[in-house]
Amino acid sequence: MLSRNSTVVLLCTVFILSFSLCHTARILGIFPNPGKSHYILESTLMKGLVDAGHDVTIVSPFYEEHHSKGNGTYRQIVLTGIAEAQKERRKAINLFERRYVNPLTAIYIMNKIGLKQTESTLSHENFQSLIRSGEKFDVVIVGQFMNDALKGMAHHFGGHLMLFSSVGTSTWVNHLVGNPSIPSYTPEMILAYPAKMTYFQRMKNALFNIVYNINQRFIFYPRQNLLLKKYVPNAIDLHDALFNVSLVLLNTHESIGFATSTVPCMKAIGGFHVNPPKKLPEDLQEFLDGAENGVIYFSLGSNVNTNHLPAETKQAILEVLSGVKQRVLLKFEDPSLNLPENIKVGKWFPQQDVLAHPNMKLFISHGGYASTIETVHHGVPIIAIPIFGDQKMNAVYAETKGFGRILPWQEITKEKLSSMIKELLTNPEYSNVIKRKSALLRDREEHPLKTAVYWIEYVLRHNGAPHLRVVSLELSWYQYYLMDVYAPIILIFYFLIRYCVKRYSARRKQKLKTA
Repeated sequence: MLSRNSTVVLLCTVFILSFSLCHTARILGIFPNPGKSHYILESTLMKGLVDAGHDVTIVSPFYEEHHSKGNGTYRQIVLTGIAEAQKERRKAINLFERRYVNPLTAIYIMNKIGLKQTESTLSHENFQSLIRSGEKFDVVIVGQFMNDALKGMAHHFGGHLMLFSSVGTSTWVNHLVGNPSIPSYTPEMILAYPAKMTYFQRMKNALFNIVYNINQRFIFYPRQNLLLKKYVPNAIDLHDALFNVSLVLLNTHESIGFATSTVPCMKAIGGFHVNPPKKLPEDLQEFLDGAENGVIYFSLGSNVNTNHLPAETKQAILEVLSGVKQRVLLKFEDPSLNLPENIKVGKWFPQQDVLAHPNMKLFISHGGYASTIETVHHGVPIIAIPIFGDQKMNAVYAETKGFGRILPWQEITKEKLSSMIKELLTNPEYSNVIKRKSALLRDREEHPLKTAVYWIEYVLRHNGAPHLRVVSLELSWYQYYLMDVYAPIILIFYFLIRYCVKRYSARRKQKLKTA
């Protein structure tokens, strides 16, 4: 027979165990983007939820082995064929053929890519099997990237809708949660203007914002809604799904991007994917350790085929890097290049671990957001060579914040590249600034991955956390912009001025008659 104390201990243990079990959530992550850099971020988030004890299902074009550190489970539903098709397109598509893309053309291209990617996801047999399985999830997290029909899956699976944005606040996501997107100080990502814009930049920014929103409301969303209805039985109307977001996780931080307003349901977790450095392969470790004058790391990311670089540009890069006194890690598709001993060529390097090496002095990068976060975290100045997407905006962050310089790939010459490398290596201000930014990025209440897990669990604990929603979501556009307030005021002033002018004219005529 148990003593009274033993009974109390037993009851407490049972209570604690039952409490933890009832808080194990079934979480679905839908991340169809075939970019490996996106997947690294998204899978890191989902693995963090597994380690926190949740049962996770991830839908993506990739598969990888994963062994949970916690009590949660990790199930992968692979969109087979999508990543392979993207790899083949990458070989064929030359991103360097277009030296300039008109912003309006960019909207058309994004519409096309978004619709194609969304349909290939919804129609995929593996995803269709899940759709028709009858399964339910507590949370559905969607990777925010031109795939808005997927937001309807939260209603289909009976879960709270959350979004993961691989960048910070933007026109893509702000309106979904009522976050202010004021064109006067919020530069559009495609335009890549600084926060303090000139008059004409503000004008272009405002016009683009209007055109983009018209496109979303009247062209893109209706087409996404048709896809949702086509592939999902008894689908919710997309409009009802879009504005029912409980939480937005933003892969950003003020040390890197411009400080912007965020509504309560938006949480910045930039840097959450950065891990403690792991041991490097022996040959790579020796190469970096033996760099008496430091190391330069050159990488244009996972989506750029360096074989497509214009011949003169490629030659300029190789000649400059062959002549520096530093050792160079060169991520190039062609490992058979005949280069001097100071250069180590590879198709892939463990980027986070390489940037963490104490001899790393400079990162010549495409300016991807994940890469920018990693280089700031490890305190390595950057030369950004933006090519497409958000990279130009990230390059503007680096130059505006003072921890790097922009070198458009169209302007690369031996003289410019050599001069810029020399500037960043010899001017201590770049190194000092990025070390300060690194300290800011690291100075958090807790690790940002834990922050992400906390807020996801918070929304679950509070049944979608409707108290985090702003009232502006319930206003029509004319109410939001106070058109219904300004219009009567303008009309009153108009008729008042008209009345005064008429009275003045009548008195003046009367005076002229009596004169």
